[in-house]
Amino acid sequence: MRTFGKWLGRILLVLAVAALAIGLWKRDEITRLMAVLSLFSEEEIVSNFSNMDAAFLHTSIDRGTGPTSELPYGPETELPPQVADWITDRTVTALVVLKEGAIVYEDYFQGTTASDRRISWSVAKSYLSALVGILIDEGAIASIDDPVIKYVPGLRGTAYDGATLRNVLQMSSGVTFDEDYLDQSSDINKMGRVLALGGKMDDFTTALTETFAAPGETWKYVSIDTHVVGMVVRGATGRSVADLLSEKVIQPLGLEYAPYYLTDGVGTAFVLGGLNMTTRDYARFGQMFAQGGAWQGQQVVPRDWVAASTQASAPTDPGAIGYGYQWWIPVGSAPGEYMGRGIYGQYVYVDTSRGVVIASNAADRRFRDPGVAEQNIEIFRAIAQSL
Repeated sequence: MRTFGKWLGRILLVLAVAALAIGLWKRDEITRLMAVLSLFSEEEIVSNFSNMDAAFLHTSIDRGTGPTSELPYGPETELPPQVADWITDRTVTALVVLKEGAIVYEDYFQGTTASDRRISWSVAKSYLSALVGILIDEGAIASIDDPVIKYVPGLRGTAYDGATLRNVLQMSSGVTFDEDYLDQSSDINKMGRVLALGGKMDDFTTALTETFAAPGETWKYVSIDTHVVGMVVRGATGRSVADLLSEKVIQPLGLEYAPYYLTDGVGTAFVLGGLNMTTRDYARFGQMFAQGGAWQGQQVVPRDWVAASTQASAPTDPGAIGYGYQWWIPVGSAPGEYMGRGIYGQYVYVDTSRGVVIASNAADRRFRDPGVAEQNIEIFRAIAQSL
């Protein structure tokens, strides 16, 4: 019996040592997986959204050595009374309002500060769209109607074989992809685990084989389409999205702080939602679009691309919210009214006719509740109309 106990003890010791070794070997992956599991918890979500680089692989986006571009302060403005309750109800963490390029309101909430680099989530998609417009203008991408396999041969034979760049920009690829954030077995959450565990986003994408509609026939918001846009950009140029965005967009904008992308295990930028920067810097991007793509005397994004990408051109249902090239167009929008939008309450809202840009970040765990998205638009419109 003693011999058996001695052997059992040795076996348990070996297993404990093996478990410890595996834990040390996979420590980073385990840490990132744990971060994913607690990312949206009520206790941690605000802090997490301002410190994504503490838990995930990431790459800095060079802001260059130029000076920070000026965002002057205009007359301080009192916002409509309903905004205060909205800030509380929607767990808003930052709100910056520009009128004719000047800050007329700026405040930070939930213990966050102006220097926090906040996760954009799907607002990042609008930045990638701007980069595509520049590359088309420069000739690196020949046409928006080119098939994606022209630039990414590895997509041949996948669900994306037959889709064009226009299709993926408009979220009309017809590719089957479950984007239910609340279902842990959904495709979007499987993709999140690939990111957290250091896998390859490209491999995840090329493994998709099912479609539900012909390309261009039906609109359905599937974030993986944006990853394919990024694959096209990389295939057309042979460069990383982070380097291209730095050169073509970030450095000309003169941001206050260097932004960063979350990345997968091989350094590929999480272009569909992994961009992080300060709220004032999000506002700079919105103001540049409000000015037709121009910034400090330089045409950063082609004016015709700004106009085309922010038009409701995707085949959305009649009477529903519109979609362009990775930009949203609210129901009943006036010309020049559009927005970048991300989960949990991230927005860059532009009302060109009124000269208003609103950059807002939040940690709204109820963002999917009925009426919340519509209420956010109503608040932005109320602010714009009050200025």
